[in-house]
Amino acid sequence: MVLTFGFMLAEVVGGLLSGSLALLADAGHMLSDGVSLLLSWLAFIYSDKQADFKRTFGWHRFQTLAAFVNGLSLLVIAVWIIWEAAWRFYQPVEVMAKPMFVIAVLGLLVNIIVFKILQGGDHENLNLKSAMIHVMGDLLGSVAAILAAVLIYLFAWHWADPLLSLLVALLIMRSGWFVVKKATHILLEGSPDGIDSDGLKNKIITDIKTVTDVHHIHIWSLTNDKHLMSLHIKVDEHVNDYDVLRETKALILNNFPVFHTTIQIEHLDCPDDNC
Repeated sequence: MVLTFGFMLAEVVGGLLSGSLALLADAGHMLSDGVSLLLSWLAFIYSDKQADFKRTFGWHRFQTLAAFVNGLSLLVIAVWIIWEAAWRFYQPVEVMAKPMFVIAVLGLLVNIIVFKILQGGDHENLNLKSAMIHVMGDLLGSVAAILAAVLIYLFAWHWADPLLSLLVALLIMRSGWFVVKKATHILLEGSPDGIDSDGLKNKIITDIKTVTDVHHIHIWSLTNDKHLMSLHIKVDEHVNDYDVLRETKALILNNFPVFHTTIQIEHLDCPDDNC
């Protein structure tokens, strides 16, 4: 975070002095990266807090919220770069290639270091993944700025600056959309990938002979890797509820990636509506 915020200032100065949109766009992206890393860091701190009477599942969902905000910021930055690039095509600006090249190379080195640090974490964590996508976008932005500086210096192709900025913006937008879509699905308590409710129902009825029906199955996620489930199971009247609970929980634990399960056992018809 410190590396990102620190070099962002150098890119702002370099972008203004050289007139490079690629550097200014990368600086804007690095600003969002710094905020993204700060938000991700806070999310990991809060997710470790214990549950209380107001938040009975704790603060795990804060990670998903941070990823959602980071994804939205990626989309906003991409739109701004596209707008500025389109304006540069309409009104070309002369760019100083040498200072642009030097700052872009330094920016690339900083982004490689930051990305390498983040690579040491859990790649399946959506919060960390959103931060990594931010940094990857920065890395691509630095590569684009280097290439644009070379083309401007050798051939005076000033259009290379907005063109390469536009290509990077489209890549950022694609990645941002993935994070927003995934985080929104979790925040709306959609069913996680890889858990089929019909398959779960059939397996319980097939493997546990005393179960006659499974209904009211609800599956959702706290984070990208912490899934929860609640369900009702109807059993034979002459059966020990504890044995059924133990068998059902063991079956779910061994066959499905579920973090927490709540089971309601019924001997008669379900008293709830829409069972």
